[in-house]
Amino acid sequence: MFSIELECEPDQREVLIADLWEQGSAGISELSERCLRAFFEDTADRDSLLSRYPGATARTEETRDWVQEARDLLQPMLVGQRFYLVPEWRDDPTPSGRFRIAVNPGLAFGTGVHETTQLCLEALEELVRPGMTVLDVGAGSGILSRAARLLGAGRVFACDIDPDAVTVAGEGFIGSADAARTGIADVVVANISPEAIVQLAPDLLRALRPGGVLVASGFESHECAAVERALPAPRAVRRKGNWAAFLVDRGLR
Repeated sequence: MFSIELECEPDQREVLIADLWEQGSAGISELSERCLRAFFEDTADRDSLLSRYPGATARTEETRDWVQEARDLLQPMLVGQRFYLVPEWRDDPTPSGRFRIAVNPGLAFGTGVHETTQLCLEALEELVRPGMTVLDVGAGSGILSRAARLLGAGRVFACDIDPDAVTVAGEGFIGSADAARTGIADVVVANISPEAIVQLAPDLLRALRPGGVLVASGFESHECAAVERALPAPRAVRRKGNWAAFLVDRGLR
């Protein structure tokens, strides 16, 4: 068995993971928010993989159950007051009063492990009420859309510019907030890069109904100022570690 180590930007990590699985990886470890190690059987084409992922480095691995070790890194976790995130291969019982969401670390962004996904889940459980309409921009694996439905949202629209992410989520449309109808959503959630939030800010707000709330995340603390300049003053700023989320109201006028 051999492995390749790759670096990527945080907002591209889960798409890269999905591609590695498609290339036949036997297991993937997230060494840091910007570094992955993917394991392959010796029958895999090492040279082809290194060509596909420029800058990656390869090494020969000792014989171990890398698949199980990679899976063991992801444990069930409680998020907020109402969610229970569980790797799809585990059958741990769901705690009373919690919504169960099965996650797969090999899918598009949004396993729930990342701090920004947790921030968004916690915001949704605070904001979403039965019958509301939610727009999930940059839906990734679709975890936030699923959470909104579990919370009772009447309609949930999901979009992503990555066709693979839409395929992984099994729902939504290929596109972004600029394709959303004006005033369509009570809550818009966008867990994307700070650059994308700044660029899409007018459309993220336009998609909100008067009195609606935007949940914007995907950026680190040192990037807050740039995001805040593109949006109205947030009603709240939530943080986990070095990551942040803004809750922004759309006024009634």
